[in-house]
Amino acid sequence: MTKKQLLDLVARKAHLTKKGAEEAIDVFLSEIGRVLGKGEKVILSGFGTFRVISMKGKTVKIPNTEKLITIKPHRSPRFTPGKKLKRQVSR
Repeated sequence: MTKKQLLDLVARKAHLTKKGAEEAIDVFLSEIGRVLGKGEKVILSGFGTFRVISMKGKTVKIPNTEKLITIKPHRSPRFTPGKKLKRQVSR
């Protein structure tokens, strides 16, 4: 499903204009990003949990060139699905 398809679906099912659905989805996604940017969790009951993990810096070797590169420490988002979502997917 693309974002456009999601917008059309939300607009139809929630009886919103396409512009209203787009604004709602954009706010939803930007707020998740903002909260994760502060290092906090986003818990959506039944759907899942978004969280941020800290990755340590490391040096890795590229297999085909044997060249060593350094990966800087960084934070990365992770998602853990909730029970309801797991059940819906496993059907």
